[in-house]
Parts: sequence; C-alpha cells; structure tokens
Amino acid sequence: MTEDAPTNSMPDAQPTQKKPTRMPRPARRKVPKPPAAHRRAKLGTKEKIGLVLGTLAFLFPLLVDIPNLAPPGERMLAIFLLAIVFWITEPIPLTATAVLVILLEVLLVSQGAIVDPGGGDPALAEAALPAADYFAALANPVIILFLGGFMIAHGAEKYGLDKNLASVMLRPFSDNARATTAGLMLITALLSMFMSNTATTATMFAVVAPILRGLPEGKARAGVALSIPLAANVGGIGTPVGTPPNAIAIGALAERGITVSFVDWMILAIPFMLVVLVFSWLFLSFVFLPKDATIHIEMDSNWDRSTNAKIFYAIAGLTILLWMTEPLHGISSNTIGFFPVVALLCLKVMGGEDIKALDWPVLWLVSGGIALGTGVGATGLDEWLVSSVPWESLGGLAILAILGLIGFGMANVISHSAAANLLVPLAVSLAVSLDGIDTMTVAVVVAIACSLGMSMPISTPPNAIAYSTGEIKISEMALVGMVVGSLATALLIFGLPPIWEALGLLS
Repeated sequence: MTEDAPTNSMPDAQPTQKKPTRMPRPARRKVPKPPAAHRRAKLGTKEKIGLVLGTLAFLFPLLVDIPNLAPPGERMLAIFLLAIVFWITEPIPLTATAVLVILLEVLLVSQGAIVDPGGGDPALAEAALPAADYFAALANPVIILFLGGFMIAHGAEKYGLDKNLASVMLRPFSDNARATTAGLMLITALLSMFMSNTATTATMFAVVAPILRGLPEGKARAGVALSIPLAANVGGIGTPVGTPPNAIAIGALAERGITVSFVDWMILAIPFMLVVLVFSWLFLSFVFLPKDATIHIEMDSNWDRSTNAKIFYAIAGLTILLWMTEPLHGISSNTIGFFPVVALLCLKVMGGEDIKALDWPVLWLVSGGIALGTGVGATGLDEWLVSSVPWESLGGLAILAILGLIGFGMANVISHSAAANLLVPLAVSLAVSLDGIDTMTVAVVVAIACSLGMSMPISTPPNAIAYSTGEIKISEMALVGMVVGSLATALLIFGLPPIWEALGLLS
C-alpha cells in the first residue's frame, strides 16, 4: 500500500501576540494665515463705544419726536449725529462713514426714500431732493478739481519731479541750520500747495533723512524734523487742491450758489499762509535751532528725460498756469482739473495702475461732507439748528470765533477732513440763515482753522510721518502745534476778515 507522505508532528505552538501597527497620523495641514491686509481688524474699546454711541445717536431722533423739526429734518438729524460720532471715534473707516451718509440720505430723505420723505406732508415730500442729487456728491465738480490735483501729485512722484525740484531749490541755502530750515519749509509749503500734505511730507523726509543723520542728537534734529510737517500743514492752506478742508468749503459754498475760483482762494489764503510760515520758522529757530548750528547739504538732481516725463512736465505746468490765470480765460478751475486726467491718460503717460494709486478714500471722504451739507440744507435741519440756539444774540464775530475755535480744537484730535466735514456744512447753513455774517468768511475761516490743528501725531498724517522717524517727542510736537496753531487761529478769526472786507475780497 502506498504510504502517505510523512508529516512533521510538532507540538501546538502558542500564537504570537503582535502589537497592532499604528498608522502614522497624517501631518496637520497648516492653514496659512491671510495677509495682514486681508485680516479683519478687531475693534478696540474706543471703537466699540463709538459703534454703540453712534447707533444710539442715530436711533434717538427716529424714536423721539424732536420739537419744531419736521420728519425729514429728524431723519437728517439722525444721519448727522451718526456722522459726528463715527467720524470722531472711527468704529469704521472715515471713508466708510462718508459713503454711509450718502446711502442713508438716499434711503431716508430723498424722493426715492424707503419711507415717506415728507412724513405724511405732500408739500415736504415734493420738496425732497431726488436721490441723484445725493449720489452726485461723488462726482461733484470739486471732486473733479481734487482728482486733477491728485493726478499731478502722483505723476510728480512717479517721474521724480518732486525730489528734483526740492534738490534744485535747496542749493541756494547756506550751511547755517536756520537758513537751511527756512529753505526746507519754503519748499515743503510750495509742494504742499499742489500735492497732498502726506505725499509732500513723505517726499521731503526722503530728502532730509541724510541731513538729519548728520546732525547731533537733540533739539536741532527735532527742530528740522518738526519743520517738515509744520510747513506741509500750513502750505496746504494756500490752494483749493492743497488739502481736503479747502475743497469741502468750496463745495459747501457752491451748494449755496457762491463760486470761489482757484485764484480767489489763493488771494484769500496765501498771505495768511506766508505769515504763519514765517512765524513758525522764527519759533522753531528760537526754541530748537542754535545760531551756530550748521547743516551741510549735498544733493544732486537726476531729472527723468524720457518722452513721457517731458510730456508730464508740460501738462503739469500748463494745468497750474491755467489755474493761476482763471480770471483771464474764464474756464472754471474744476474743468481745468479734469484736463490733466484726460491728457495724461490719452497720451499714455499714465495708465490704469496710476488711477488705482490715487487717494480715492480722500475723494470719497470729501464727497461725504458735500452730501452732508446738501442734506442739512434740503431737509430744513439748518433752520432748526439756527432757531434752537440764540445765535443772533451772539453777534457775527462771536459766532465766527466759536466755530473757528471748535474747528481748531476738533482738528487736533480727529482728522482735518473729518472735522471740516462736520463743521463746514453747519457753519455755512448758519451763515446763510443769519444777518450780519458773511457766508464766504465763515466757510473759509472754519476750513483753514481745521488745517491748523497739528499738535499731536494723530492730528494729521504729516505729523504721524514725522513722529515715526523717532526724532520728535510728543511734548515737542504739542508745544509747536499749540503755539503756532493757537496764534494762527486767533489771527485768522480776528485779523483777516476785516482785511478781506477792506480789500473787497468777500462776496
């Protein structure tokens, strides 16, 4: 028989216990943080309080009947109070508040409002302005004027015109610190008349950085560093495109049928600007700059000689010339302001990227102020404000002093544009409603007073730029800002109006 294949007969072995193999954990995927520019900014305590106060201020006139104020005026008062709180506390950006004002006016007080604009009164409803009138603030002629100024300012930076002009103009000044500082201030003020104060300050600090490093630490450095923002703030007073408060005043006056040309503003403002500039230099020299301090300047200009640069130089020069000769040719300064925009784009000297680089938030902020003034006048809120305070018993000079001092005070703690946006429309409405006070005087004084608030780093971007250099103490900035600003405001309120009237400069 056939035998089966033998098998190994081994004792039963115990099965080996194997440890379960651990699967490796998948690596945690790191989620990249969004860029700082894309992160949602957290509200601080001040902003949270402002958000609550602004909401309550907005709701109060809507829920509580205001004596002697019609429903459209109550809704406009709600918008006005909201703007005040939001522009002071900044729970949302200043520009956001400006466009919010326009939207709320369209929704609440225009002919296309979501509520009855007349509050049941057909006459009030018929008197309401169309929504287009409020949207038109975004393309107001004053905005076009500023747009042209911004285009020239950006082109000057792009083609190096600003730095080259500064280097050429600084050459005649000696090595004496006081003389050099005078030159720096004069050049800064001149550039600031046609460029934004912020851009001018940034440009000039790029120019003087080597000069500052060559000075010994101490008061001399601080004096030179302080001279730049001081001159930029004061120089911006000189032209309608120099700083937003000027444009806000011109726009508010235009809403009342009062036209202020480019040259008219310069005649009113430049003599005052020069007086303040000289006083500022004298004060800085006395407090910060020793007589024997020296500053050595070696600057070479490097002019861009490309075809595009030459075309830009020609267009910028022609625009400024047309602005200066407005009384001769009769073309509105607003229309002239649109010329460089069209010419530079059509000739391909500047393009879409340059348009994006313009300071659009400032333009929209000015638009919000213009729209606020339109709403205050259209809803009867201005008449109610006049009747609710015994303004007539104060007299014209007292009213001017109160408004000017409020403007100066507010502009030291909030932005100049925000202060002007709040005060200029109200001041113009008061002046129109009262006898014995000139409307143009009030608008110009309040706007310029808002430009004189410069005692803190938060007062204005030029101050912030200067403080960021580390060369200036807050106490030094406060001293210069309060002394120069206070005396200049007093001169503005009590000295200039009689001179303007005597020279026939007022309408």
